[in-house]
Amino acid sequence: MLKKQHLKSKPVCKVTFTLPESIKAETAYLVGDFNNWDEKATPMKLVKKSGQFSISLDLETGRDYQFRYLVNSTEWRNDEQADKYVPNPFSGDNSVVTT
Repeated sequence: MLKKQHLKSKPVCKVTFTLPESIKAETAYLVGDFNNWDEKATPMKLVKKSGQFSISLDLETGRDYQFRYLVNSTEWRNDEQADKYVPNPFSGDNSVVTT
């Protein structure tokens, strides 16, 4: 799930990425263009109240960012509410968020 908030003070969009409740995970990482697809650079935090993993990033506005979730270090997931999807070189799709 994606939630976007455009900031008036600077040209960034605060995007909150949340793993759906239906995905049961022990660990989750957000991996994408914004971190050079580094599988360990952006760990998501477990929100105690909801039991979901979530993280917020400030992303430059006016751009598309490809991303995926890496769950339990082995399972790649897309965001069901992504703005769009694009093919990746691994016979699948990447989620895209447009800021």
